[in-house]
Amino acid sequence: MTGGFVDLHAHSTASDGAASPEDAVESASRAGLSAFALTDHDSLAGIPAAREAGKRLGLRIIAGVELSVMDDDREVHLLGLHVHDAVGLEDRLVSVRDGRRRRAIAIVARLNDIGVPVTFSSVLAESAGGAIGRPHVARALIGGGWVRDLREAFDRYLGAGRPANVEKERVTFADGAALIHEHGGLAVFAHPGPDGTRARLQSLVAKGLDGVEVLHPGHSPDDVQRLRTLTDELDLVPSGGSDWHGASAGTRVLGAMHVPGEWLDRHDRRLAARQAAHAQ
Repeated sequence: MTGGFVDLHAHSTASDGAASPEDAVESASRAGLSAFALTDHDSLAGIPAAREAGKRLGLRIIAGVELSVMDDDREVHLLGLHVHDAVGLEDRLVSVRDGRRRRAIAIVARLNDIGVPVTFSSVLAESAGGAIGRPHVARALIGGGWVRDLREAFDRYLGAGRPANVEKERVTFADGAALIHEHGGLAVFAHPGPDGTRARLQSLVAKGLDGVEVLHPGHSPDDVQRLRTLTDELDLVPSGGSDWHGASAGTRVLGAMHVPGEWLDRHDRRLAARQAAHAQ
């Protein structure tokens, strides 16, 4: 049995977080967590360092990743938790990160076209070798003095419908879930909020959904109650986390969602049942 609280959604400098994987694990240990999942966007590059830090601190580390996928015409964030073959999946995600790089280059070009002389080199500097995302462009805009903060960067330039927004190269929900399953993980619908209806979840189960992020800072009490009920009724595993991006990146606090360790035990039982079924 897993005691205490866990956090199954957090980011590091391997994508758009502000803390290194080692610092993220140390923060999780200081928060008194019994387990911690590193779920960087389109990258598992931080997992080896996180695991080393976890061994040193006696903290269970869950290898995870957050994928942006499409369900029909809607973007969904999909967490892959408990990935066994992190190295193998990391190799498969190289092409996804190449798409992120192409997108960032196109965003910079659009900004330049409308008179904002931000450079791609400054965006690369903000990413520090991690998977490039719009937050890195936003930080480059802040660093150059063109906007005051992340909110202004997205409201003026980078958000949906704004002049420098460029659509992502798309992966379907079913393909994302299959990729996670291929590498031993559970496919969990991240922060569904009001979109986590019975009909929606039932349709995603048919496409490979294993679980739902019930506890998330963006969820209302009504969301939490509905999602908690639906996970039980649809035989899905519940999950939750802070979606932490580091102490200097917003107000989300590592461990603040108080995700019970018993939920992680349910993940383990689901994985064990799947392995037993495959062995037959």
